[in-house]
Amino acid sequence: MAGKNVVVPELVHSFNVYSDDAKRLIGISGEIDLGELKTMSETVNLAGMLGEYDAPAAGHTSSIKLKIPFTILYEDLFGLLDPSGAVQLTLRGALQHISPETFKIDEYGVKIVVKGRMTNTALGKLAKAKKGDPEVELEVLYIKIMIDGKETLEIDKLNFKFMVNGKDHLAKIRSLI
Repeated sequence: MAGKNVVVPELVHSFNVYSDDAKRLIGISGEIDLGELKTMSETVNLAGMLGEYDAPAAGHTSSIKLKIPFTILYEDLFGLLDPSGAVQLTLRGALQHISPETFKIDEYGVKIVVKGRMTNTALGKLAKAKKGDPEVELEVLYIKIMIDGKETLEIDKLNFKFMVNGKDHLAKIRSLI
C-alpha cells in the first residue's frame, strides 16, 4: 500500500548539458549514457570454505565511461577534445513523477556534475538529410548526483571520496592509511 509522500517515478521530462564555463551545449542529441558503476572485487577461495565469493572493495570502481552523442559535427563537440585539459560537465534535468494517492503529476530536479578526460571520439558520418551521430566518450574521474537537492552519490577517484546518501564510506579507511 502506498504511504504518504510516495511517488511513482515516470520519466525524464527534459534536460540540458552545460560546459564548465556554464555554456549550454546545444549540439547534444536526446540521450546521454551515464556509464556503469562496477565495484572492483577479488575472488575469495580459502581452505575450510564452501566454494568462493567475490569480495567488493568499498568505493573502488572500474573505469566509468560517459558517452555524449551529438546530432552532427558541431563546435561544442570539439571543445571537449583538449587532450591536456579536463572536461567538466553539468547535466540538469527535470524528472517527472506521479502521486499514487492524488494522481497529480509533478517534477523534481536532478543535477549531475562530471569531471574527466576525453578518451574516445567517433566523428560519425555524413549522409544527405541524415544525422551524423558523432560521439565523445569521457573517462569519469569525478561524479556527483543530486536528486531534488539531496546529494545521493559522489565519487572522487583522485581524492579518495565515496559518498552515498550523505554517508562517507571511506572516512575510516582514510584515517587508517
